[in-house]
Amino acid sequence: MTSQRKPSLFTFFRSGPMPCPYLRGKVEQQLFTDLSGLGAQSRYEILSQGGFRRSHHIAYRPACRDCVACVPVRVVASEFKVSRAWRRIRNKNADLLIEDKGTQVSNEQFALFSRYMQSRHGGGDMARMDRNDYFEMVVSSPVHTSILEYRNPEGDLVAACLIDKVGDGYSAVYSFFDPETSNRSLGSYIVLSLIERVRAENLPYVYLGFWVANSPKMQYKVRFQPIEGFGPRGWKSIDTETNRSQVSD
Repeated sequence: MTSQRKPSLFTFFRSGPMPCPYLRGKVEQQLFTDLSGLGAQSRYEILSQGGFRRSHHIAYRPACRDCVACVPVRVVASEFKVSRAWRRIRNKNADLLIEDKGTQVSNEQFALFSRYMQSRHGGGDMARMDRNDYFEMVVSSPVHTSILEYRNPEGDLVAACLIDKVGDGYSAVYSFFDPETSNRSLGSYIVLSLIERVRAENLPYVYLGFWVANSPKMQYKVRFQPIEGFGPRGWKSIDTETNRSQVSD
């Protein structure tokens, strides 16, 4: 007979104030805990139910004193309806081969990651990541993590997504793609492919991190309907007309 190991107790810390990456002029603070050690997967799955995200061996969630704009969101993949617009994007990328590489990293991945970061986030901290930083981001995960590769018919790597497996679905940790292939809508296609993946495994959710209603770069997330946001009363359905105050009720 085998016994299931119970997750250890959590120890939380609050970060110092930092410039908010989403809203200009705002200050961000995070509540975080270390996932390292035994029981990391169990602890992470509990935390994901409470709206936490993972970066390396840290699980975190915004805990700002005067702002509640960041809303953890997850797509209800089991009820997702493929609209005409989603079908067009899926058809555009039907020629791509998707392969789960586990935690196998490569220079080709890092080159694509660097091009994407310089194009989309040239002033951010992640744009300064070197090859070792990138490799560490993938291989140092203390939980069930994989990187998905998306290749065109010529064998070129055009997109990739780092994902975490949790008990009720997958969490999209970070995705990146060739910035010169905007006609493919690869960012949206990656999410569509994750929805198909969890549905094929009879799992309900795709976790997409944080949504900020007043941040234009975050608006794509609530296009994947139905979607839920996490607030004081747990996970609650939201739609494209929902604002932050409704989610927090």
